[in-house]
Amino acid sequence: MAERFRKKRFDLLQATFPQLAHHRVLDLGGTASYWMRSPARPKHVVVVNFEEQPRDLPPWLEAHRGDACDLPSEVADQQFDLVFSNSVIEHVGGHERRLRFAESVDALAPRHWVQTPNHWFPIEPHFLAPGVQHLPVGLRARVLRSWPLVHTPPVDRRGAMAIALETQLLSRSELAYYFPGSRIVRERVAGLTKSLVAVRT
Repeated sequence: MAERFRKKRFDLLQATFPQLAHHRVLDLGGTASYWMRSPARPKHVVVVNFEEQPRDLPPWLEAHRGDACDLPSEVADQQFDLVFSNSVIEHVGGHERRLRFAESVDALAPRHWVQTPNHWFPIEPHFLAPGVQHLPVGLRARVLRSWPLVHTPPVDRRGAMAIALETQLLSRSELAYYFPGSRIVRERVAGLTKSLVAVRT
């Protein structure tokens, strides 16, 4: 199902940006493997992520370690046609960091596609837990310590608190606040809004 949803997302991306094959794309928070598996093939993709990326990449793809809110100069000095970001803004940390992220997106290219899971979708997508995003942080941390579908179960209460605090899902109104000049697109599953995308064409 995840593969089908990813293909549907890329179909929508290509329909929204029909010149994608001619675009230089900056992916904030993505991975090289994501683009190597994708059916979309832009002219050139630059990925920025905290995690180490593979070194042996095709000529159309490059990867840099860095902070999406404070880009390395070798990336910030480049010219891009499109900024792409998939499920990142909810992880950057607090209102001020989200503002900086949005300002970077706005400044780096005339077009963008910034996707984030919808706060009001009944299943929290990072933990696959129903409604956990609505719980107080302390209770959320307690649930995460025992919930069987957490990717990396925390070893203690402090670790659980860190996981609970590092993810803050956004609503449509919040995403629209950070991207006031963008159209907000809803990605739906079974009629419910699973994800939100700030799009500027």
